[in-house]
Amino acid sequence: MSSQVSEEVVLKALSRVIDPDLHRDIVSLGMVKNLRLEDGEVWFDYELTTPACPLKEKMRSMAEEALHAVPGLKAFHINMTARVRAAIGLPQREPIPGVANVIAVGAGKGGVGKSTVSANLAVALGMLGAKVGLMDADVYGPNMPIMMGVDEPPVLTDDKKMVPLESHGVKVMSMGFLLDPEQPVIWRGPMLHSAMTNFVRDVVWGELDYLVVDLPPGTGDISLSLSQLVPISGAVVVTTPQEVSLSDVAKAVTMFRKLQVPVLGVVENMSYFVCPHCNQRTEIFDHGGGRRLSQEMDIPFLAEIPIHAGVRQAGDSGMPVVKRSPGSMQAEAFMELARNLAQQVSMAAMR
Repeated sequence: MSSQVSEEVVLKALSRVIDPDLHRDIVSLGMVKNLRLEDGEVWFDYELTTPACPLKEKMRSMAEEALHAVPGLKAFHINMTARVRAAIGLPQREPIPGVANVIAVGAGKGGVGKSTVSANLAVALGMLGAKVGLMDADVYGPNMPIMMGVDEPPVLTDDKKMVPLESHGVKVMSMGFLLDPEQPVIWRGPMLHSAMTNFVRDVVWGELDYLVVDLPPGTGDISLSLSQLVPISGAVVVTTPQEVSLSDVAKAVTMFRKLQVPVLGVVENMSYFVCPHCNQRTEIFDHGGGRRLSQEMDIPFLAEIPIHAGVRQAGDSGMPVVKRSPGSMQAEAFMELARNLAQQVSMAAMR
């Protein structure tokens, strides 16, 4: 170890690096791991709270700047890592083994693209390095078999637990894998509760950072059952810009709050249309309503997703647009949603 540089001096320098979201220094937050000094050089792991951190490069630069100011330090080697913490839901609920965070995706009404948002959010989080599952809880209209390109019965373990299917790096479970696609689901509340119990207790999800749950539209039995069964880290509400959708999604926000589920943010889907020929932007369903709602209800605004034929075509083909057309305008909007959502979960977990 160099006589000029000590571990104490390095940690003191790094303690001046303040996490932009958590407003605390990275040393007290436990983000500096495995620090090693040798011959005036330092090595350490910088452990972020999510691999989807939108400020990753900024945080690295801040640490580098702090270390440049340490007298006698010849070189430094920062290994950026991540470990997703669990946001705390209602403590009296039994968590799903291995699952750090359950993220509910809901909407006040149908037709706003909630399932499209859920599928692309889950795949985007996986593409950013997280371990992700996707639960299709819309038992009345399970769309994930089509959107994720998988449709076969799940394998059963020796103790009769179901193993979710895997698609595009995401573990997927849907009632559509278990039912005849031509038969409607005509169930009363107790049957719906039983189905949700099976999906959270009898599915071997394994180790997941995020389990994205695509809820049915509205404020009915499934949402209530899920909130009673597991600690939900938070909810994402999906709306379109027009007033009728905003009115309904406000009810969904109120529902989650009554169920003591934190609302992590709102997504404005079908926010605008960009002509592929002239690049002119047209706001078909109005614009900005989701952002106004977020301000009025004091919840974060996560992203605005454009309306684009490619999103629909990708979903119909079984390959969400973030996977089918990475780098496209619409895919980047979903990637922004994933980063912002992960940021909100991390902030909730570290409070």
